[in-house]
Amino acid sequence: MPIDILMPALSPTMTEGKLAKWHKREGDEVKAGDIIAEIETDKATMEFEAVDEGKIGKILVAEGAEGVAVNTPIAVLLEEGESASDAKAAPQKAEARKEEKKTEAAPAPRAEEKTAEAPKPAAAPAPAAKSGDRVFASPLARRMAEQAGIDLKAVKGSGPHGRIVKADVEKAPKGAAAPAAAAGKAAAPVASGPGARQLADLLKMPYKLEPLSGMRKTIARRLTESKQTVPHFYLTIDTEIDELLSLRKRLNDKTDAKISVNDFVIRAVALALKKVPTANASFDDSGMMYYEHADISVAVATPNGLITPIIKAAEGKGLTQIAGEMKDLAARARDGKLKPEEYQGGTFSISNLGMFGIKQFEAVINPPQGCILAIGAGEQRPIVKNGQIVPATIMTCTLSVDHRAVDGAVGAQFLQAFKGFIDDPLTMLL
Repeated sequence: MPIDILMPALSPTMTEGKLAKWHKREGDEVKAGDIIAEIETDKATMEFEAVDEGKIGKILVAEGAEGVAVNTPIAVLLEEGESASDAKAAPQKAEARKEEKKTEAAPAPRAEEKTAEAPKPAAAPAPAAKSGDRVFASPLARRMAEQAGIDLKAVKGSGPHGRIVKADVEKAPKGAAAPAAAAGKAAAPVASGPGARQLADLLKMPYKLEPLSGMRKTIARRLTESKQTVPHFYLTIDTEIDELLSLRKRLNDKTDAKISVNDFVIRAVALALKKVPTANASFDDSGMMYYEHADISVAVATPNGLITPIIKAAEGKGLTQIAGEMKDLAARARDGKLKPEEYQGGTFSISNLGMFGIKQFEAVINPPQGCILAIGAGEQRPIVKNGQIVPATIMTCTLSVDHRAVDGAVGAQFLQAFKGFIDDPLTMLL
């Protein structure tokens, strides 16, 4: 019997992806473990391995297709002895699954209801929601409504028991925007005036329009979420890195690891979090979360946008190991070859723009993490020591903090511990 090959979920948060490339064509033999396609998620392009043996009977989703929902049939696999004609039934099954998905898997009718003469009752419209009533909608419909600014209370559902599904949101009038916020809740700001593209067209400004990649859409969504929902505050401290630079040179002269200043920063952050564990935290509605390990997310710029590979349990790793892992992760990040578990789930982030000569900046927190440390460039500045003005290499660091998770005093204690390790780098080797 033909087997549907479904769009895989390559990460816990993946709901859709792009079928970037087919490695197998119709008629090709497939063995379990063979790479049959490349799937582009919001952060990386990953290889999709076959789990069954057979022959590709029909490809249902073309190469390059975007927005393919997880569990959508993308191809039909024929078993031994089956021919291409056997694959004809599978696409019909696929369409049936799509319709089933649209109606949110309505319960099967009883046997007496399956007669051809029995008319199908129209789906009951969603009852008018009272203030505070729950609105029944599929996760996809909720996400689409949120992105389009549509109030689900103004949408009638056509799914089982009046549940709102994708098609209902697509049909919703543009005027179905959320009404004024309920008492006690501030209304979201409404954008006014033309968008960038409308304004450019109006003024006849030349430009090149590039479609948004999955990564860029995710970056835009998460940063907007962060600035709208996370109460940021900022703490800045200056560190002296002359001794660190000297130690780095001595270590690199004796090893092949080529340790960077950023590797020292990762190590110092991990040790500071071990010393001040209440800074290694996240806020959740169910309670405060304090992490056992310092899983450090490090921002890496790629051609498609920013990604944050993770040095896991960094508090237990030395500089050489951190340097080796970071070099490998950064290279695969730029090639789009990271696995989801290599960039999802960090507890604390570092963003370093020092290599670009940036003196100081304030980074945006990566939810649900509680902090992100922004690292500026090391530069020669005059400082006062023992009553005399002397030159020193100063690196300015700014901590962005989620005030729900970390208080000001805790943030200050963390920076004090971090500065101690950076100013006296030999303590990191103990």
